[in-house]
Amino acid sequence: MALRRRLEPLDLDLDAGSLTVLVGPNGGGKTSLLHALARIGRPAGEVSIGGRLLDHMPATMRQKMLGYVPAARELAWPLSVRDFVKLTAPAATPEAVADILEGLALTDLAARPVDALSTGERTRVLLARALLPRPAVLLLDEPFANLDPLWQLRLETRLRAEARHGTAILVSAHDLDLAARLSSRMLVIDRGNLVADAAPETLAADGIIAKVFGVDRAADGAWYAVT
Repeated sequence: MALRRRLEPLDLDLDAGSLTVLVGPNGGGKTSLLHALARIGRPAGEVSIGGRLLDHMPATMRQKMLGYVPAARELAWPLSVRDFVKLTAPAATPEAVADILEGLALTDLAARPVDALSTGERTRVLLARALLPRPAVLLLDEPFANLDPLWQLRLETRLRAEARHGTAILVSAHDLDLAARLSSRMLVIDRGNLVADAAPETLAADGIIAKVFGVDRAADGAWYAVT
C-alpha cells in the first residue's frame, strides 16, 4: 500500500490476537499508514481481512471488520453519546450498547451531546464506537494522548483484553516507554518509510531509536538527546 507524497510502498501483516505499536517522529507517517489501512485518502494497494478485500466489502461489513479511531477528537454533531456510539452498529442490542458504555465509564454520559464533552471523554466515546461492532482489526491513532494517567492504564488493560479475544490491533503512540510496555512488536516509521519491525529491546540495541528519534536511554533509564 502507499499514499502519494505521504507513504512509501510497503507490505504489512497483522495477526489475529496481536497488539502492535506504531511509533515515529512528528510527520513521519504514522497517521498516513493508519489512513492507508483504513482506506482513507485513496491509497494505492489492497487491504485484506480474513481473505477478503476491504474495498470490496459493503459498508456494513467493513464496520464489522475494521474499527478506526482518528487522532482528531473534534465531534461537531450534537448527537447523544449513546446514539453516536451506535453509528457503527445500528442493530446492536441495548445490552451490547450498555456494556460498551459501562466498560468505558460512559454510562452517566450516555444522554449528553458528544460536542459538549471534554477531549478525554470524546476519546473514550470514539473508542466505544470503534469497539461496539467487535471488529476483526482495530486501528487507533494516538489514543493515549488525551487521557489522564488512570485512563491510560485502563486503556492498556482494555487493549490487551481485546487482543486476547482475537482482535488484531495497531496503535500509534509517541511515548516510547508506553509503546515498549504495551507490546513486544514495534513498527518504526520515518519520512513515510517503514524502517523497522522488531521488539523494542532490539530496536534500542540496534540504534534505530537513536537514529530515528535523536534520543537514547542512559544507564539510569533516563532519556537524553543524542548530540
